[in-house]
Amino acid sequence: MALVKMSALLKRAEEKNIGCGAFNVGNMEMLSGVVKAAEEMAAPVIIQIAQVRLSHSPLELMGPMMVEAARRSKVDIAVHLDHGSSVEVIKQALDYGFTSVMFDGSGLPLEENVKKTAEVKRLAEGYGADTEGELGVVGGSEGGGKGSEIKYTEPEEAESFCRETGVDALAVAIGNAHGNYRGEPKLAFDVLEEIDKVTETPLVLHGGSGISDKDYIKAISLGIRKLNIATANFSALAGGVEEYARKTERVDFFKLNEIMIDSVYRNVKKYINVFSVKSQV
Repeated sequence: MALVKMSALLKRAEEKNIGCGAFNVGNMEMLSGVVKAAEEMAAPVIIQIAQVRLSHSPLELMGPMMVEAARRSKVDIAVHLDHGSSVEVIKQALDYGFTSVMFDGSGLPLEENVKKTAEVKRLAEGYGADTEGELGVVGGSEGGGKGSEIKYTEPEEAESFCRETGVDALAVAIGNAHGNYRGEPKLAFDVLEEIDKVTETPLVLHGGSGISDKDYIKAISLGIRKLNIATANFSALAGGVEEYARKTERVDFFKLNEIMIDSVYRNVKKYINVFSVKSQV
């Protein structure tokens, strides 16, 4: 198939009343596992990397590899920069051929968030790429550092934010959090429903790892179209490696490579199955 824009995949998800998985990667094996699962399931996906991860996974290495994997894939794949905070890094991702970028201005005052997100939107348009913005504060920490307290997205602010910035997708805060949840997450579906009523912009659920299948399906029924999976991918890979190392006397690099790919592949397949369930609402 092809390297495509995020908006094309979210439009497809809207038409089918399903969700589109957006899977974070940090190395070649993770990337291979995501693509393998997507091709086997014939499910278009988004592959992404967060700016905060670039100290471990340099963009100059990961970016070209992600774009080339999408181009060679048997299914449509969008390549996305997750949680971009620097215009310089966002531009670098666009130069490498990413088809969408996120500017995360959720920690800024509303007016500044609107202004900077709109600037990134104009920049991305020049490359023929899409833009994701964020409003409200998703809890936890994408980078594993000090977490943020959740601040729900205000529906009225969501409507004006989408109108003024022209974003192609909006990440919302409805009780979701990055990293591992402590206990069962409590999502504010009433808030999500109100946001969905006031904007036609596809909505994004960050902090997806740890949310129940039932809550995923309900969130999709209320307008969530892009669902981010990061922590679960990294944990799956680490768990697979740990189990292999425990069971073998001598670690073989090539077997280790296969274990990492397979661990992520199986994890991604699980989520694709859930996100493909058509909601009944």
